[in-house]
Amino acid sequence: MTIAASYDALARLLDYPTEKQQLRVDYELVSSFLNKLHLDSPISDFAGFAEASSLAELQEEYVATFDFNPATAPYLGHHLFGDNQKKGGYMIMLKQEFERCGYTPIATELPDHLSVLLGFLAHLARQDQHGARQPFISECVLPGVERYNSAFAGRQDSHWKVLVEAARLLCAEDCREVPSC
Repeated sequence: MTIAASYDALARLLDYPTEKQQLRVDYELVSSFLNKLHLDSPISDFAGFAEASSLAELQEEYVATFDFNPATAPYLGHHLFGDNQKKGGYMIMLKQEFERCGYTPIATELPDHLSVLLGFLAHLARQDQHGARQPFISECVLPGVERYNSAFAGRQDSHWKVLVEAARLLCAEDCREVPSC
């Protein structure tokens, strides 16, 4: 189990669900890695929800959580800047960083979507680009994930909240190795 595999699995968990078996596999990967790091995460709450739900129910809850509620939309630029020009600059910077590091997102999402950013962190980890990954986390990802996690404070009933918390924990732990984080 590597941090790259954990970022990839978490990216898939935070993307629109298309296959229950993949959710199980990804949950196990993330859960195992968080346990290996001795990070206490309530991610098991998501596993129970996913097991008890049909794929259609998972998809319905995903859309209700992420697509119909701007407060819990998975776009970090929105959580960092709202709808102003700074968000546009953030999006351009993300795309430039992706290009500079040879990353082409597979998804059709905007570059500030949390699953796209986690995929990019996995790419950087696979390429052993620690010097690029950790400052990117501290400057571009972790502040947005922390605000995004706070947006879920009023949504205690959301099963997806624990995945956002897992992303926050994983990014914070990865960033902990660098004093500037």
